[in-house]
Amino acid sequence: MRFHHFHDDHRAKRHFGRRGGFFGRRWGLEPDEGGGGRRRVFDSSELRLLLLKLIADQPRHGYELIRAVEELTGGSYVPSPGMVYPTLTMLHEMGHIAEAKAEGTRKAFMVTNEGIAHLAARKDEVDALLARLAALADQRERTDAVPIRRAMANLRAVLMHRLGREDMNKQTLHDAVAIIDEAARRIERL
Repeated sequence: MRFHHFHDDHRAKRHFGRRGGFFGRRWGLEPDEGGGGRRRVFDSSELRLLLLKLIADQPRHGYELIRAVEELTGGSYVPSPGMVYPTLTMLHEMGHIAEAKAEGTRKAFMVTNEGIAHLAARKDEVDALLARLAALADQRERTDAVPIRRAMANLRAVLMHRLGREDMNKQTLHDAVAIIDEAARRIERL
């Protein structure tokens, strides 16, 4: 685990800013791995495989697929329509899915024989992908429990209040960072 120290007011305010948590990420869900950006949950081939598996389980439309992925990850990842719908188009063009008869205006899809064969040939990949999603859900359940969220929200509120005061100085900032780092070390040792 890396601990970040903030040596000036500007940098601290940027990292504890309006975006909802440390380093501009939601609390605890997307660790900082040195690249500064969000870690991708899927590459495009994995998303295709997952959507195909979900459609093979039962015919679904795009919105149902988005909700199914969210459920599989315990809410820690929700694919955007901008990811799901083009992937559905690609799966359709590849012959892996076809339109299913559906009530209403939403276009549902069902798996084709080619899609079933594709899934069978990649069973190990599908199993590993589903295991990874289950691990995400498990991590979310452990780290996003109500008491944890409440405590982190309290910490954030206190930090924002204290760092936003006009009499805030560098020593106070360093003291706050030292307290947070010590708490992180103590939690890591639990």
